[in-house]
Amino acid sequence: MNWYLEVLKKYMVFTGRASRSEYWYFALFNLIIIIILSIIDGATGNFNPNMGLGLFGTIYELAVLLPTIAVAIRRLHDTNRSGWWLLIGFVPIVGGLVLLAFMIFDSHPGTNQYGPNPKGVA
Repeated sequence: MNWYLEVLKKYMVFTGRASRSEYWYFALFNLIIIIILSIIDGATGNFNPNMGLGLFGTIYELAVLLPTIAVAIRRLHDTNRSGWWLLIGFVPIVGGLVLLAFMIFDSHPGTNQYGPNPKGVA
């Protein structure tokens, strides 16, 4: 839970680096919260199955949109890539797979142009 809160504290920080654990724990907690909110939306009748959206889930997703983009850019910085690589996700099928691979790659060892290694390993 600390990783999730840490990302929210860095709401608009697009510089620096984010470790794999910071990124993936944030993604995990995001997924859990979205599933819970979808259940609540369904129980309250706020879920639209045609659109796949509900009121509470939509509000939450809009609230965490910028932190999600920020942590993804910092994760790309950690693998020594520009944040502009995030746009490759718009390429159908292949773009998402390439972006997934980038997010899985290990940190660039030592300091790179985006800052020191978040693991503290030189």
